[in-house]
Amino acid sequence: MLAIGSDHGGYALKQAVMKHLSERGIEYRDFGTYSEESCDYPDFGEAVGRAVASGECERGIVICGTGIGISIAANKVRGVRCALCGDCFSAEMTRRHNDANVLAMGARVLGEGLALKIVDTFLDTGFDGGRHARRIAKLAEIEQRG
Repeated sequence: MLAIGSDHGGYALKQAVMKHLSERGIEYRDFGTYSEESCDYPDFGEAVGRAVASGECERGIVICGTGIGISIAANKVRGVRCALCGDCFSAEMTRRHNDANVLAMGARVLGEGLALKIVDTFLDTGFDGGRHARRIAKLAEIEQRG
């Protein structure tokens, strides 16, 4: 199960991503927002982050105007490794090397076609493990220290 959320700035792109996920047969849970009415991105970044960190959802996607604010919000949740990606190479490498569990995108930065390719890359790429697992463990240690 995938968690997805956006603020008003990311709402239209979130709708396109959800349609794409449905076409691929990928189950998701929409954590809002549910319209283009002005709202606060931290609420949705946190909701998706908590769903992923708790294990309710395996991975997440968050979207706001730039992707910056909502990625910061998601990364405040312990256990979340949210990566803001604007290209497929970054989406691939953040999965392979960082084992990112949440993808952030900027709806006012990306076109829909590229955004959907980034989503596919993020979802279809696995974690390489090996030396990268040691680095992920160090990230967890930093998180524990606060």
